[in-house]
Amino acid sequence: MEFFFDFLTRLVAQFQSPTLGFLLGGMLIAALGSNLKIPNAIYQFIVFMLLMKIGLKGGIEIREADLSDMFLPAVFSCVIGVTAVLFGSFVFSLIPSVKREDGIATAGLFGAVSASTLAAAMVLLEEESIDFEAWVPALYPFMDIPALILAIVLANIHLNKQNKGEKKKVDVWGIVKESLQGSALSAMLLGLALGLFTKPDRVLDSFYDPLFRGFLSVLMLVMGMEAYARLNELRRVAHWYAVYAFIMPIMHGLLAFGLGYIAHVAVGFSPGGVILLAVIAASNSDISGPPTLRAGIPSANPSAYIGASTSVGTPMAIAVCIPLFIALAQVVFDL
Repeated sequence: MEFFFDFLTRLVAQFQSPTLGFLLGGMLIAALGSNLKIPNAIYQFIVFMLLMKIGLKGGIEIREADLSDMFLPAVFSCVIGVTAVLFGSFVFSLIPSVKREDGIATAGLFGAVSASTLAAAMVLLEEESIDFEAWVPALYPFMDIPALILAIVLANIHLNKQNKGEKKKVDVWGIVKESLQGSALSAMLLGLALGLFTKPDRVLDSFYDPLFRGFLSVLMLVMGMEAYARLNELRRVAHWYAVYAFIMPIMHGLLAFGLGYIAHVAVGFSPGGVILLAVIAASNSDISGPPTLRAGIPSANPSAYIGASTSVGTPMAIAVCIPLFIALAQVVFDL
């Protein structure tokens, strides 16, 4: 009983973080009918700044790290992304009221990764003085790209079976290329390359680092307002999507936490790295994933998979899963 009381106490304490406060504040002012709007250009610039900072720091760390330490977490990231899509597609196939390609697209989006959730988790870990390897954000594409590719392939296999006379070849390389060219992944990969092959330490310390928390607070505000606005879209589709979006971030995160613990024992993966891996798995793509799925599965209903992701999945990942896995790690690793 003492174990659970200690765990719940630590979990509740995480909700005092200002990062989560801005997310909930955005949802609140949207619910109250506020006309506050953040222009999309500013939103995109903020995302770019956050991911450049993450990429630069990760590239610098990778340059100095033993790459063999990254191998097992990278393999586990691929396994998590693929497993999330396969399991999600299976779950939705059992629900007659859900159109097959809508379920697969939703599973794909929840198997992919959210840059905003990753950034929020990094700040919360720093606030808790929990160290992690700076290369952990570089695991992003190892989970994100396989999940999106698999979802599009599964959906097209299903559609080809339905339309036997109109078989459509799935362009796997095209999906990879589109994912890599997405704004979020491009910014992070650019930062990684600059961190690896140049010496950006001074610009990182003097420009990107000081602005990181402020930009993240604005991003969380926007995410909160967007989450509330998307609730109307979610109401138009089956309620099963809301149930899935509520449960799966926790399930995916627990799978990743378990695999991360194995990496901790096997190669010394840090507790902070285990938390970040769990949070990456719990997140669902909110920037690059939706346009990739729109192009790859045009017959799927965006109100289903984007509504489930933005209105339920993202708030669950940020407001519940981040504090949950920090609290779980504090108990498991005795932090």
